[in-house]
Amino acid sequence: MRFLARWLISAFSIYIIASLSIGVNVESFKATLVAAAILGIVNTIIKPILVIFTLPITIMTLGLFTFVINGITLLITSGIVGGFYVSNIFAAIVASVLISIVNMILTNLVGVEK
Repeated sequence: MRFLARWLISAFSIYIIASLSIGVNVESFKATLVAAAILGIVNTIIKPILVIFTLPITIMTLGLFTFVINGITLLITSGIVGGFYVSNIFAAIVASVLISIVNMILTNLVGVEK
């Protein structure tokens, strides 16, 4: 049950950020649900590989390069999911930060624990 709640919260977070018109667009809520699922898979499988390969630059930037990695995962997701579009890397970085913030707020409001 907790998995379903977290997935819906992630999808709603993506939908909220897409409505802000910052370079992220979704065609339907179905595309948002698929994007949330694929983003979770990409974050689980591909993001750790990216973190390991970019560890020197992440250390040199004191961890700020992690924002770029999060943007890249969002771009990968937009490449996989039809109906979910991210215009460029800068929009992806800003959107990934905003999605994380909205996701954290909604998770705390709903009361879903890790």
